[in-house]
Amino acid sequence: MKFKHLLLAVLFVSALQSCVVMSPKKHKALLAERDSLATRTTTLEEQVSKLMADTSRIRQELAGLKGNYRSLNDKYNALDKNYNASSSKVSQLSTDLQKREARLKEVEEILRKRDEATNALKEKLQKALLGFQQSGLTVDIRNGKVYVSLTDKLLFPSGSIVIDDKGKQALKQLAAVLNKEADINIAVEGHTDNKKIKNLGQIKDNWDLSVLRATSVTRYLTETENIDPKRLTATGKGEFQPIDTANTPEALSRNRRIEIVLSPKLDELYNLISK
Repeated sequence: MKFKHLLLAVLFVSALQSCVVMSPKKHKALLAERDSLATRTTTLEEQVSKLMADTSRIRQELAGLKGNYRSLNDKYNALDKNYNASSSKVSQLSTDLQKREARLKEVEEILRKRDEATNALKEKLQKALLGFQQSGLTVDIRNGKVYVSLTDKLLFPSGSIVIDDKGKQALKQLAAVLNKEADINIAVEGHTDNKKIKNLGQIKDNWDLSVLRATSVTRYLTETENIDPKRLTATGKGEFQPIDTANTPEALSRNRRIEIVLSPKLDELYNLISK
């Protein structure tokens, strides 16, 4: 505003000084020009004021945008950090999953080989013991193991723990196969019916009878047929795992048996699982 007043004053003094020599017409023109300059000055001042207001507003908006930018940049950095951490974790999980899948395939392959070996062993035993199957011998697979079941009448005289000649022949045929299958573990289980023991000397009950018969078979296989004793275990199950729960003579006969349980050694599988 000071600039405006100063300018008008200068123009006014100049006009007065010129009045002496100027014509009224020229004087009028100067006054008109002065008014025009005043108007233009006012307009310029208004424009400058508006520009200053706009500049202030733009600066405020810029400050706000900078604040938003910093906030967004901080969020981006945090997200990027989380992403990198998540990406690393996903990568690790993916690697672990691949390792587990590889181990699972190895386990499946070992189990497949076990099943193949078990089926092949069953076939060999069925062929080797074919002549005894009419005398109460069976060969089947249960839970990945081969079960050779021999009724007591095939192995022992009634109430005895001494293997007879027919039983020895059956065990000899069995041992011929097992001696060629060194990777097979052998469990000999003695089973009885549920009838009480009577007049059998030192044999007090069915526990004694089942254990002693299993031990007799184990001794024959190791001492006569030369199967490595480290491969065998002998157990007595008494009357408590019957095949047939009926109380008929046929059911009781089936329950009185020796079961030779053959299972492939799974050291490779155990080692793999324990890694």
